[in-house]
Amino acid sequence: MEIRVLRYFLTVAREENITRAAEKLHITQPTLSRQLHQLENEIGKKLLKRSNHSIQLTEDGMLLRKRAEEIIDLVEKTETEMIAGNEEITGDVYVGAGETDAVRIIAKIVRKIQNEHPGIIFHNISCDSIDVIDKLNKGLVDFGVLFEPSDFSSFEHIRFPVYDKWGILMRKDSDLAVNEYITSDMLANRPLIVSRQMMNTTDLSEWLEIPKKKVKITATSNLIFNGSLLVDEGMGYAVTLDKLINCTGESNLCFRPFYPLKPAQMYLVWKKYQVFSKAAERFLNDFRKEYGNLNA
Repeated sequence: MEIRVLRYFLTVAREENITRAAEKLHITQPTLSRQLHQLENEIGKKLLKRSNHSIQLTEDGMLLRKRAEEIIDLVEKTETEMIAGNEEITGDVYVGAGETDAVRIIAKIVRKIQNEHPGIIFHNISCDSIDVIDKLNKGLVDFGVLFEPSDFSSFEHIRFPVYDKWGILMRKDSDLAVNEYITSDMLANRPLIVSRQMMNTTDLSEWLEIPKKKVKITATSNLIFNGSLLVDEGMGYAVTLDKLINCTGESNLCFRPFYPLKPAQMYLVWKKYQVFSKAAERFLNDFRKEYGNLNA
């Protein structure tokens, strides 16, 4: 399976048309069609559903598209790292992180490094913890930001110097908004909006300290901005972290932290025995200088 042919396949998947894809690739239509047939024969799977006007992916085609995108990303990342010169540090640093104000800490370190080495490009990949771990294991990101509780057995890690606070995002006209804090009993039988990760990895009843029969989940949302729209439309109360949604001014929403406090401790993590590019190594060294003593 050649990288060149995978690029052909991805172009066809995006364009959904052989003629347009061939024009984009600057090759003839018969050549492109032949390469796609050879790819299907090599894999032994039907990848494309052809019609007179368009091309659609089969289920196997959709799987290959996902894997091909990951392969191409990794190839391009490796090529960039190998081309980088010996003296000037250039290249890319990839960090996968969920929504957290702690990204500011990463940004400050990267900005200082870029002042010295402007050829370094920072890529912030927004995803939840499940996807962060997946991308770390596949080599698609250099570092990830994970919250407790997480399994760190496969990773090295450094604790951030700050933590976020768990609480509830709600409409300002909610009867709970008059409270300075939210206690567990206030959420019994209330419609809750939670993240996919929380649904998959957390015993919500135990974590919220509410009997299971009184935990009412009405929606999930991976991104809290989208979750905030659900809250604004009156679908429920979002269990989320502070400082992610601007609740000032004319916003209809407000945030109230839990009491007792539920801190969300964060860690910068990377795979054990990871071999870094010079850019990623410089980032880690600077982060370690600033915050590595927190783990002592």
